Amino acid sequence: MPDETPWWKGAVFYQIYPRSFADASGDGIGDLGGIRAHLDHLATLGVDAIWLSPFYRSPMADFGYDISDHCDVDPLFGTLADFDRLLADAHQRGIRVIVDFVPNHTSDQHSWFAESRSSRDNPKRDWYTWRDAKPGGHPPNNWRASFTGETHWVRDDTGQLRPRFGVKAGGDVHASAWTLDDATGQLYLHEFLPEQPDVDWRNPAVAAAMFDVLRFWLDRGVDGFRVDAVSSVGKPIGLPDANEKLAMIPGGGLTDDAFVFDVIRALREVLDGYDDKMMVGEVHGLDAPEIMRHVGTDKFHLAFNFPPMFDRWRADRWRRHIDETEAGTQRHDLWPAWVLSNHDTPRHADRYGTQSRARAAAVLLLTLRGTAFLYMGDELGLIDAFVPAGRRVDPGGRDGERAPLPWTDGDRHGWDGPADPWLPFPRNAATHNVERLSRDPRSILHLYRALLAARRGADSLRTGAFEWLAAPHTVLAYRRLSAATGDERAVIVNFDSAPAHVDLDGDWVVEVSSTMTGNGEAWTGEVASDRAVLLRPAGVRG
Repeated sequence: MPDETPWWKGAVFYQIYPRSFADASGDGIGDLGGIRAHLDHLATLGVDAIWLSPFYRSPMADFGYDISDHCDVDPLFGTLADFDRLLADAHQRGIRVIVDFVPNHTSDQHSWFAESRSSRDNPKRDWYTWRDAKPGGHPPNNWRASFTGETHWVRDDTGQLRPRFGVKAGGDVHASAWTLDDATGQLYLHEFLPEQPDVDWRNPAVAAAMFDVLRFWLDRGVDGFRVDAVSSVGKPIGLPDANEKLAMIPGGGLTDDAFVFDVIRALREVLDGYDDKMMVGEVHGLDAPEIMRHVGTDKFHLAFNFPPMFDRWRADRWRRHIDETEAGTQRHDLWPAWVLSNHDTPRHADRYGTQSRARAAAVLLLTLRGTAFLYMGDELGLIDAFVPAGRRVDPGGRDGERAPLPWTDGDRHGWDGPADPWLPFPRNAATHNVERLSRDPRSILHLYRALLAARRGADSLRTGAFEWLAAPHTVLAYRRLSAATGDERAVIVNFDSAPAHVDLDGDWVVEVSSTMTGNGEAWTGEVASDRAVLLRPAGVRG
């Protein structure tokens, strides 16, 4: 009987930020040709799919998230023909491709907005949100523009980066979400940059045009979409003032959830008209149950489980996140999506403070029940770049995590064109590049390859059930089981800065002497006896 499990369930996705992955043209900016030239790296790594951040036509005020033409490739990255070749080559290697869909806003250079702002009676005027100023020239409400969730990060006494919610470097807490357009004398709404006016999804013509964007890329053969900031489309009718403490959150923290769900269902209906496609949503949510409300048979297939990204590397914190996720997903027969890093957040190897924690986090991410999302460079243990003031370009201060991927040894790290890379390299690029780590069988790159190979070869790790095993409070131990094949795997992760001794329960049916390092050496743990494991700090066993 054929396996009817959806391909995305238990898959490993690899996010590519095109500007920073690889440069084929030599202009210092990554492009589609560079991605295509390095597909074998991804095939060797063992990922099931790639997610491409925006490569569409854009003035690049927000580096691609301000789209001026949804159905074309920006010349910085190549052409539509280049995209088609990349898609075909990825599919030939068994790698699926999903692309970004940005529903909340366009560029102010988009033809839709050009028409909308041309006059108050233009047919596209109500494709965007326009309002008169209040008496005295004040904005229509107190919402303030958000650049990246308005987060900054500080190093604590354990060496970890922790978020401080407030103003992120480069942000302006006082910037209104409204900008006056002199030509018509009204203000338009933008929850992000002024160059990113928000479209109005309550207008059926906007919805129809956006559905056509989905169909354009589905017809070209993409396998699905990552849907950006979908909660922002749910602006409450009347656009009321927000609580002042929440005014900087997109939409002032006021979201019409019922309308958001209607939009998600409409997007899902478009995808369900095609075979074997999927969507993963970026949604607002403070915990797993809130996030998982956006997932279901008529909603998103997956939604990013973001809360762990903003928490510390501590066993009790992770146990809570896992318990919440397991309870919510199993109760409603849903499937979680785990992620540790992306283009908006400091890399987890930097956040957690040590490479040993980054290795342990790799094991955790790739053995939990759910779909895993990697950010390019996770497999190298990269930390953020130091970007001096004169080279900072992102209005939200996210340059460090978007640094170019280092491919080779040497100062240029494989970015060998006549132009310098658009950003400095990560701080550890000299020791953590693809060429150097490929030569070292004990490197984090080989660990990732071994983990992905183990996951691909074990039904228990891809789609099996999850259950906790007894362990000290600084250790997480769990078992993955496949009812269909009887396959079982156990994982033990030590979060502590001191070694941990784990006594094995007699009911375990596992080979504790096996290792997931890929080289047969227990460099993260030692088998102390037939019934016990001694873990080094941040050690793992699988």
